Amino acid sequence: MGRAGLNRKTALATLTLTLAAEAPDLDVLSRFGGRTFAFAHHRGFTHSFLGLPLDAAVVVGFVYLIWRVRGRKLKDPNLPPRWGLLFLYACLAGLSHILLDFTNNYGVRPFWPFSERWYSWDIVFIFDPILFGLLLLGLIVPSFFSLIDQEIGVRSRGPRGRIAATLALLGVILLWGLRDFEHRRAVSALATRTYESMDPLRVSAYPSLADPFHWYGVVETPSFFVLAPVDSLRPEVDPEGRLEIRYKPEETPITLAAKRSYLGRVYLDWAQYPITQTEALNRADGGYIVDFQDLRFVQLPSLLSPHGEPRRALSAGVQLDKNLHVVADVYGSGKNQTAVPEPH
Repeated sequence: MGRAGLNRKTALATLTLTLAAEAPDLDVLSRFGGRTFAFAHHRGFTHSFLGLPLDAAVVVGFVYLIWRVRGRKLKDPNLPPRWGLLFLYACLAGLSHILLDFTNNYGVRPFWPFSERWYSWDIVFIFDPILFGLLLLGLIVPSFFSLIDQEIGVRSRGPRGRIAATLALLGVILLWGLRDFEHRRAVSALATRTYESMDPLRVSAYPSLADPFHWYGVVETPSFFVLAPVDSLRPEVDPEGRLEIRYKPEETPITLAAKRSYLGRVYLDWAQYPITQTEALNRADGGYIVDFQDLRFVQLPSLLSPHGEPRRALSAGVQLDKNLHVVADVYGSGKNQTAVPEPH
């Protein structure tokens, strides 16, 4: 955004935009409160419309401090910093962060604390190599031509990269448009068929890593969930015969106790297709572990799955004693399983 033209309006624009675009991820500091506390506050206040001006003010204050410490030195003395405009730029950069997070299937809570509802566009994978490549080229190409100009002695005429940066941003918008179109086709294909003679209650399609024509479908019926890949180019549901049915587990006092825990409430608030699995502990004092999974992440490629276990991605559990009191929150599985005290 800076190279596309905003860096020609005020000094320190690129620095401010860069820091402000990353500022919402200051919520990483919540990890000091433990894994469950961090999960509860991930993409919370700093990713909300209410927190956006505060993020921007912190960034502009930090940039001002750097400017003063450096003795108010600028690359272009004829382009002074305009602090009001830099604050608006910081807000714009923060909005871009929220927008990017909204496009993927993890989601954001932009209206926090007035509403805890999560919103997600579900058109882009958490990391999209095509989108990343477009933005990277928008930065690298002008630098490459700058080196060529230096070799042949061409004199610089001010900030470079406006055309490349603008084309990169347009490329991102076009990619979003393609993915949104294909996403709608995938959702429509899932919604217009029956599953075991049952009509779907709701359907969703989630993006693959880089292919805009293949999606991970999740369908809810009255008694079970369906996991099915979707080819939106045809469009066709389960073209390779890999459809999987997950029956809804029976609600028991054990699962209800786990859902009332702090982790259970946080997880169910965030999850779109939550499902539980109960394990009875084989030890003298008994007890149970209730595992929570969100089916939108069960089909994820192993890229985001812990220890190569794709079906454990973004899952968590609650350990209960035999009297159904919360003992700990559980993450991972097998040898990599860890139990941490639940925050109060």
